[in-house]
Amino acid sequence: MQPLQPSQPSPAAGAALFDFVQRHPRLFVLTGAGISTDSGIPGYRDARGQWQRSPPITLQAFLGSHAGRQRYWARSMLGWPLAGQARPNDAHHALARLGEQGRMTALVTQNVDGLHQRAGSQGVIELHGSLASAICLDCGASHDRAGLQDWLVSRNAALRDVIAPPAADGDVHFESPLFAQFQVPDCGHCGGILKPDVVFFGESVPRARVDAARAALAAADAMLVVGSSLMVYSGYRFCVWAGQMDKPVAALNLGTTRADAMLALKVEAGCAPALQALVSRLEQGAAGSR
Repeated sequence: MQPLQPSQPSPAAGAALFDFVQRHPRLFVLTGAGISTDSGIPGYRDARGQWQRSPPITLQAFLGSHAGRQRYWARSMLGWPLAGQARPNDAHHALARLGEQGRMTALVTQNVDGLHQRAGSQGVIELHGSLASAICLDCGASHDRAGLQDWLVSRNAALRDVIAPPAADGDVHFESPLFAQFQVPDCGHCGGILKPDVVFFGESVPRARVDAARAALAAADAMLVVGSSLMVYSGYRFCVWAGQMDKPVAALNLGTTRADAMLALKVEAGCAPALQALVSRLEQGAAGSR
């Protein structure tokens, strides 16, 4: 059995994180699923970086068959209420305050939940897109995801009252033969296939997002990873690039990360208490210097 990880940072770890940020006033911040777990959104992996239950759908499975799209949209219908109603937690608010202090060149997230923006962060680079909308793969029209929920529920009464364990990113852990009768939404403009405006596993992050994030990394003094195991290359590559640029990398994360061997600092603590303490200390220091 894995030992429980500490939620509160130790005094030494908190002091080390504060010192890291003080010495590197322009941070490139990369966040992952671990920052949103306190908002009720489950993460993908456990403390060892292994999948929790089944992996999410791939692009190939979604595009490969109507049955694949039925399964995705059925589970999305059940998982949307949690994702759509989630609220930012103290970690999101702390990073918004860090941004207000002018301490970030960019806030880049692997999450698709929009919680950074709801907390007040500006100019967030969403590497993997956003669950808030769906796009037509034929004509490119954008559709509001909240609006699609009413359509899904009204046409799929057989699954309307199902309660299933939540999974990451608006998904649930649920399988049913009723998927075969599920009505999937199509584009109201052209009747084309609708896909959530997110980067599925097996899909490439749009080049413009990667380029914008890499430019922000180049302008930074250091990189801070928050709540990510970095097991997916789309996030891990920024640690690799930071090393090539001779920029130190710190991580605030419970459990193993793919970049452990290259970290200048690792703090194993809950994102919310550690970031709250950090930002409060920074604000106190700024007030004392005035």
